[in-house]
Amino acid sequence: MVYFGGFLGLIGLLTLIFRDGDVAGMPSAVVGGGLLALGVAVGALGVVWRRRVRRRKIAAGEPVPVGDIFQRARALPRLLRDVRQGAYADLPKSRPFMWVLALVYLISPIDILPDVLPLLGVTDDAGVAVWLLTSVSTATGLYLNRERERQRLGNRDLGTGGPTH
Repeated sequence: MVYFGGFLGLIGLLTLIFRDGDVAGMPSAVVGGGLLALGVAVGALGVVWRRRVRRRKIAAGEPVPVGDIFQRARALPRLLRDVRQGAYADLPKSRPFMWVLALVYLISPIDILPDVLPLLGVTDDAGVAVWLLTSVSTATGLYLNRERERQRLGNRDLGTGGPTH
């Protein structure tokens, strides 16, 4: 929801800045301002929802994604390597294939909803982009969590004279 809100807000901002004519019979300022406000609202709701889910997962003892966007981006090649080598079984091997399909769909000029339809034309691309970003971000965040847990266990073993990794 955070990414989708950001995307809606960006479309609204770009509409306000660059669009001179009407959009679907409405003034561009109204459409752009509405999309910008909707984007901010959806993004804020997404942040609140994400924090609630994170607290619930921590309370239940479930693993939660860690790391910021840059740490997760740097972890993606390691994640893909470990999935390919079978060293990380928490991510289905089909998931990277789905990521590639999503990228191909986003790059491809063929869309389920043509881009010539006002506002509706970008929704399929936006949905795929949001899914791709959240899926990759969550997977790499969980992978980082596992790496940190292994490192912590390894350091504890080193400090107690136990086996090293």
